[in-house]
Amino acid sequence: MRRTEPETRGEILAAATRRFAATGYRGTSLQDIATEVGCSKATVLYHFANKEALLTELMAPAIAMLQSLDDSLVGLTGRAAQQTAAAGFIDLAVRFRREIAVLRGEFPELLQQPAFAHIQRISERMRDALAGHSAQPGARIAALVLLAGISEGCAEFVDVPDDELRPALLALAGRALEPVPDQSPTQDKET
Repeated sequence: MRRTEPETRGEILAAATRRFAATGYRGTSLQDIATEVGCSKATVLYHFANKEALLTELMAPAIAMLQSLDDSLVGLTGRAAQQTAAAGFIDLAVRFRREIAVLRGEFPELLQQPAFAHIQRISERMRDALAGHSAQPGARIAALVLLAGISEGCAEFVDVPDDELRPALLALAGRALEPVPDQSPTQDKET
């Protein structure tokens, strides 16, 4: 039976996800993906211009959700920023933990690719929101460790059911984040 183009495209994305998770983005070639799908490398290139385009499409839903979360944080300060950032990032990490596992260990290098360059700025804003936009070292350190820990935990515990993982992460975030009073962004910068 002949596959349709959407089926082939979906199979290529699924194979890329498996290969990237098993051997990393750098360790996977387009030929590896083609072999797993049972098609030619030319077929993969018909659907995706290159390996970066394949990764970009694979990560597009997660990046869209991250951008939406970043937009929702605009204007929030203090505890409101912390709670919104924590709950939103946990939802994102739980939902896209397989994609996070794919990037495990290669994230800094992937941020250098043009399609992902803006992720670094969003990550910095997310860290600031988790710190409640506080300049206090303890708040900033907790925010950074929490971001990294949520990502790593979701990548490590891919098989833990969402309804168990999400509450555990929310409880952890509640314990890790120092409560920061709500302030206007200008007040916060003056302190």
